[in-house]
Amino acid sequence: MTPRRVPRRDAVTPEQRRTLMPQATPEFPGDDSPTVPIPRAEIDRIDRRARSRAAGSVHEISPPGSVSGSVWMTAQQSPGAQRKGRYIAESTAHPAKMLPAVAAHAIAHYTTPGELVLDPMCGIGTTLVEAAHLGRRAIGLEYEPHWAQVAAANLDLARRARPEVDAAVFQGDARQLLHVLPEVRGQVALVVTSPPYGPSTHGQVSVVPGGGVHKYHHLYGNTLDRGNLANIGHHRLLSGFTRILTGCAALLRPGGHIAVTLRPWREHAELIDLPAQIQACGTHAGLIPVERCVALLARHDDNGQIIPRGSFFQRDFLRKQRERGLPLHLIAHEDVLIFRTPLTEEDAEQPTGPASTNHTRTSRPLAELATEQVA
Repeated sequence: MTPRRVPRRDAVTPEQRRTLMPQATPEFPGDDSPTVPIPRAEIDRIDRRARSRAAGSVHEISPPGSVSGSVWMTAQQSPGAQRKGRYIAESTAHPAKMLPAVAAHAIAHYTTPGELVLDPMCGIGTTLVEAAHLGRRAIGLEYEPHWAQVAAANLDLARRARPEVDAAVFQGDARQLLHVLPEVRGQVALVVTSPPYGPSTHGQVSVVPGGGVHKYHHLYGNTLDRGNLANIGHHRLLSGFTRILTGCAALLRPGGHIAVTLRPWREHAELIDLPAQIQACGTHAGLIPVERCVALLARHDDNGQIIPRGSFFQRDFLRKQRERGLPLHLIAHEDVLIFRTPLTEEDAEQPTGPASTNHTRTSRPLAELATEQVA
């Protein structure tokens, strides 16, 4: 994942805000109509590359205009317990790590073993590690060299448990996906990622006798680096993420999915509805929105109560805002927007043998591609 820093609200003009809000279209009417699954036989007829899947193991693909939702129980274990033994110690310094169970749920729900998973802003490699442990192939891209190295180390740790892991990390700009990863064009089954957003990063704290509490590891890289999506204005962030989604769409196979985790935040007491804006980015990138889900960041107990797992920073921020008269609550969930690429009759006519450059799976291990990039 790329750095998460508060984008400036005043960087977006009223006209740009209207443009970024989702508009009703034939593909996305904005209603609450239920999901109508396409019969599996019809999907197999359209997508001739579809391999046999275990019954019920993959989410049914819903037709355009049908947006559903569900709740993901992804915080029954604490974040520390989810990462224990699967991530190196240096991973804790990343200020905005994706919860492993969120990535794992998406991977288990939208892919089957052996399929390819991509995270174009992979941070410490959470998506890649969880994909590897679930028997999927995985490839990631990370802008900051340090976090790319940490992600590679986490994959090495995964290989100790599963020597057959086929995964790789590249260092580069996610806005250049097609230039960095041309060999996997049309092969990706699922993208799991998150844009930079909001002021509630994680980080670490220390207590200095007589000096109070100090934060560290709560910021990203060089704040002067304008190539980093976390260091640019709000409208440029949305434009850059649209470009990333467009690149992801080209790498995805027909009917492939993209899962984007994110949440709204408040700036100067004003709610910034990033999920709605990112949904508009997805439609502008030619993707079809099919679900808007909730991934719990809080534990659900036997009595039906939601127990938030707020960090120190979140609790401290909440206390200060309430003292100022703003009645905020601890964050208990993230939004997960699910998009898919179109399935059309034209896809069925594409060649599937070695002559096809778009849909033929590369036979080389993914790590070889990363080695070539370094060379």
